[in-house]
Order: sequence, then C-alpha cells, then structure tokens
Amino acid sequence: MSWLGLDIGGANLKAANGYGWACVQPFELWRNPAGLAGAIDSLIQSGPSVSGLAVSMTGELCDSFRTKRDGVRHILSAVEQVAGGRDVVVYLVDGRFVPIGQAQEAAHLAAASNWHALAQFACRFISGGAGILVDIGSTTTDVIPLLDGRPVSRGFNDTDRLVAGELVYTGIGRTPVCAITSWLPWRDGHCPVAAEYFATAADAYVILGQMFEREDFNGTGDGRPLTKQLSCERLARMICADSSIFGSSDAERAAVHVRDTQLAQLECALERVIANMDYRPEVCVLSGAGEFLAKACAVKLLPRTLVISLAEVLGPAVSIAAPAHALAVLSSEVELAEDGQSYDVKP
Repeated sequence: MSWLGLDIGGANLKAANGYGWACVQPFELWRNPAGLAGAIDSLIQSGPSVSGLAVSMTGELCDSFRTKRDGVRHILSAVEQVAGGRDVVVYLVDGRFVPIGQAQEAAHLAAASNWHALAQFACRFISGGAGILVDIGSTTTDVIPLLDGRPVSRGFNDTDRLVAGELVYTGIGRTPVCAITSWLPWRDGHCPVAAEYFATAADAYVILGQMFEREDFNGTGDGRPLTKQLSCERLARMICADSSIFGSSDAERAAVHVRDTQLAQLECALERVIANMDYRPEVCVLSGAGEFLAKACAVKLLPRTLVISLAEVLGPAVSIAAPAHALAVLSSEVELAEDGQSYDVKP
C-alpha cells in the first residue's frame, strides 16, 4: 500500500511519499480555515498517486479555533472531505496510528504530534545507544532526546515541551525580529527595536545569503516578497528607520546580530536538553529548513558526536518536509493492533 504523509501546520502544509518526493505549500490556516480542504486537495493532487493518507498536525494551535480540540476536529474534517476513498490514519503523540474517528475523540493526543513521528523515524539513524534530533523549521525548533530506538522526551504536549526546552518557539522564517532580540546595532552603538511585526528571521537570512529569495513566502511582516532589497527595508523599520538612513551595510550588521542571537538561544536549548540526558548523544540527526543553524549548534556543543544531515542523506526537499516523510515511511510499516482500531509502529 502506498502512503502520503501530510503534516498540516498553521502556515505551511507539508507532504511526502516516503520515496523522495516532498512538497511544502504555504497556507495561512488562521486567515482562511474554510479553505483548508481545498488547499489539502491541491497538495495531494500535486504529488504521486497514493492509496492512503497518514496525517499529523500543528495547525490546531491557530487562534482561529477556540480550543485545540476544535482545531484538531476541523483539520481532520478537512482531510476527510478530500480523502477520495483513500484510507486515512492519524499519528498520535503516543506513537500509534489511528482512524480519523478515534483521533477526533483523542484530540489531546492528535494535537502537535508531528515531532514524535519525526523523532521515531530519526531513531533508525542511530544503532542503539543515545542520540538527539534537532529540527529547525520556519516557526519552531524541536530538540528531542533519543535512546535505544525511541524518543525519550520529558514533555508530550506543547506546553510541557516548552517547559522542558524540547520545543523552542523560534525558527528561521516567520519568527519576528523583536522576539529574537531587543536591540540592533546602529552606527557606533545600538538601538532598541520596535515591538512590531516589521521584520522576521527570514529577512536576516536572506540578507546573509543563507536563505533563497522567494516570491511565494507567506511570512514577511508586510506581505511583500522575500527579497534582499525588501528585507533591508523591513529591518530598517525595526529601528523606526527607512532606506534613506539605513543602508545595505547597516542591514547586514543587523542581520548578523539577529543570526548570532538566535543561534545563542538555540545553543542554550540544546545544552539544556543534553544536560537532562543520562547519556551523551552519540549521534545528532538534523532536519528542517534551518539545518544550517542546527549544524552550527551541533559542531559547537557536540564536537565528538556523529552528525547526520537529512538534507545530505535524503535531499533538501525531504529534510524541509521531514515530518511528512516520516509519516509516509512509518505508515508503510504499521501493523494492525489486536483491537482493530489502532495501528502500532514497528520498533
């Protein structure tokens, strides 16, 4: 049976078939929840033919839903609308695939389960012993300890994972600059930043050449394309300036500071998770659009640890859509449990 992994986020929809095809489609769920079914259908139609859909989500946290349970049910209803007779299974944070009906009743387990699927998949790159997964996306970062072929996180819901440092709400795309730093370098000193959604981390990384310019990027502060010139203009507004006094060299200095500050935050999170592990990680698996930042953290904090890049092993597209790829692979390996209602992932 062929499966398509679908990871439904609040800003992006990710799909992968487990054999190298992967796609990320921007979709601002909180702005258009009624359009979700159509967006998912478009994504499914853009990929290879499959007979089943394996689903995870993070979009239930969008503030267009009163509760996460409401979000889970809305997302699963949208999937059900476009399934077109295909089998549908939903990944739960306890490591099971279940039918849609059961997932709707266990919304607290279906919510934000994609990190667990990716961590379970990452374990196959570790031959026993201890490891760690670092996945940096456009919005968040996951730092997940692995041991003896399974994730051993301290937290299982978003709140507990934030407390444990295993979820860091920062990424290389949509994170506002004012959530990363309170100041930017300016002339011979520094200037406090405006607490406004003028610029994002993506602006800094485009200026530094660590991200490609993108016309379709949906996370810029002003809604205009992600280009170097426009990113410079957006960074200028962070100190209430404009291009008449804030040039390209000013923008580059500001971008370096944003990168270094975000990197320090990520290093702190990785250090914290490592400190809570009983064993030193022997392998560090990297994934996500922000692999370049994850690698910098790993090289500094884990100099004797084997670093495995999913971008290098499976390709950049798969790495960016890594949770969806994990879902496709894991769903192809499931076994029907004795209760006939859930599907257990093989160890």
